[in-house]
Amino acid sequence: MSRKTMVRCLAAVLIALCAMAGAVAQMPNPYGMPISLENARKAAAPAMAEAAKNNWTMAVAIVDPGGNLVYYEKMDNTQLGSATVAIDKARSAALFKRPTKALQDALAAGGDGLRILRLQGAVPIEGGIPLLMDGKIVGAIGVSGGTSAQDGQCAKAGADTIK
Repeated sequence: MSRKTMVRCLAAVLIALCAMAGAVAQMPNPYGMPISLENARKAAAPAMAEAAKNNWTMAVAIVDPGGNLVYYEKMDNTQLGSATVAIDKARSAALFKRPTKALQDALAAGGDGLRILRLQGAVPIEGGIPLLMDGKIVGAIGVSGGTSAQDGQCAKAGADTIK
């Protein structure tokens, strides 16, 4: 093998390694141990407080990394459909390792984003956020009852308390 060929091969290997390192850096957070009931309550409380502060009636659900319900709370007079939607948003955020707002934005962009409609369990409506502890997904919060932006605001208040 000539020196020129060896240099080209080495350059190709280095480029491939750099691409792989970039891909690994962009991968979603890994799953961790499931959120405890105590921490689930801690996440739900600020979400409910944010809703109460703004006179919004909301349902809040906390799930573990597998999408299993850990904690649920609904304010009086919350529309009944929000109960299921809050759980679905939390499950979607946990199972797809991203906020449901990312799915909403991808769908709104059209084109390839329309494929989201075929993903079983994907809820492309803001209000679901993964819960991270030590950089790992321990569960997710889902909020429903207002506009998607209001749901997202309340979910963020809850997610921000878990570290």
